[in-house]
Amino acid sequence: MADTDLTILYLHGFLSSPLSKKAQQTIAYCEQLGGMADRLVVPTLHNGPAETSRELLELVETLPIPQLGVIGSSLGGFYATWLSEEFDIPAVLINPAVRPFDLWEDHLGEHKNYYSDHIHVVTREHIDELRELDRSPISRPENFLVLLQKGDEVLDYRDAAEKFVGAQCVIHENGDHSYQEYAAELPAIIDFLLSRIGHSAR
Repeated sequence: MADTDLTILYLHGFLSSPLSKKAQQTIAYCEQLGGMADRLVVPTLHNGPAETSRELLELVETLPIPQLGVIGSSLGGFYATWLSEEFDIPAVLINPAVRPFDLWEDHLGEHKNYYSDHIHVVTREHIDELRELDRSPISRPENFLVLLQKGDEVLDYRDAAEKFVGAQCVIHENGDHSYQEYAAELPAIIDFLLSRIGHSAR
């Protein structure tokens, strides 16, 4: 891989954390690449959408935006889409949530994080906050690589395939919401981000 100053922001999904399998696989792969491990940022996202968006804006402003790429899984893919559109940066989406505000009605109330004792509380206000962050239709499909598995038991892959028409979409048979064999996709993920940084018209 060519020398680069690519910085990566990895965004985990709802009730997940930087300790998730995909986050740890991303960290391990960047460590294998040498210096890139120091340019991988994996924040903890455990607040409501409005607060999370503010935190992400503050974080992105501290990063080298022309060399920034984002990876987002599930709800993290929804936030990654918003950031990509806001800052004109490349994004790789892993089984992304497309319209989470349509699903959260069934998730109102308390939920425990899969990796900690943190309790997430979903409110109707959060549903409205998610709607505020929606970017539909996307304006720069060339900024997106979307990896989908038809066996996703949580989200209908067809929703993402429809939204990201014009983007690079890779749809695999079977699989599940966690995205099986994610580690095998990391070389292609990094290559895509490398191919896109510096292409935006800032």
